[in-house]
Amino acid sequence: MAWLRFLGLPGEKAQLIDADLATVVAEADRILRVTNPDYLAHFKLQASYKVNMGDRTLLYNVVAYYKYRLPIESAVVLRRKEADGPAMSGRVAYGSLEFRYRVVRIWKKSPEELLSGSLALLPLAPLTSVSESDLPDVVQRMEARIDAEAPMEDRGLLWTTTFLLLGLKYDPEFSQQLIKGVLEMKESSTYQYILQGGMKEGLKEGMKEGEAKGRMEEARRMLLLIGGKRFGEPDAQIQAALEKITSPQQLEQLAAQLFEVESWQELLK
Repeated sequence: MAWLRFLGLPGEKAQLIDADLATVVAEADRILRVTNPDYLAHFKLQASYKVNMGDRTLLYNVVAYYKYRLPIESAVVLRRKEADGPAMSGRVAYGSLEFRYRVVRIWKKSPEELLSGSLALLPLAPLTSVSESDLPDVVQRMEARIDAEAPMEDRGLLWTTTFLLLGLKYDPEFSQQLIKGVLEMKESSTYQYILQGGMKEGLKEGMKEGEAKGRMEEARRMLLLIGGKRFGEPDAQIQAALEKITSPQQLEQLAAQLFEVESWQELLK
């Protein structure tokens, strides 16, 4: 429901369903089933420019409509300016027909919209129209909400996601110092991982004992956790490919790319 509200779409309930379209559209295997009114909602988060994004979105709509016979609302959410370009027009013309989809540019959104919205969207707040000098205040307000409202088991994921998204706009050193300013008193392993060097230096639970195995297991755990939130649970083939990776550095590099790709397949290609 958080994404529906953010995109200005109607509906009383929304449920993530397995669309089972992967044989036709590789990235399009999950959609939201919305009720009252009844329709399907599809949105993609883009960190890079795709000249064929309109065509891909159109293909998804046609295939999903053929299966479900429900109208589909599509939106492409651009997380940084580098993802924008002439192809992100929100329309595709073919023959006498015209297909339209929504394009949302995060950097044009007010930070207040994210700071006062759903916790699930809170990590996007630093990517909005906030100035660099106001970022510390934004992060402090995020901290207040996360500490007051987020279950303990979700707090580390929210901050790790925030740190990864900051990397789309700011250099790692700046991101690390920004997070450190409000989290230096935290004790969990996820907070410590951020403070001790961020994604570039690895996901570090187990590193305090200096064990490479602990580093590798934590890197794989965080890769699966955040990747699962982005793309859904990996299938057996993806799981097998990940299990074959025994280098913590390689796993960390994959984790750092999670917000620059659109599927498990694209991440591992």
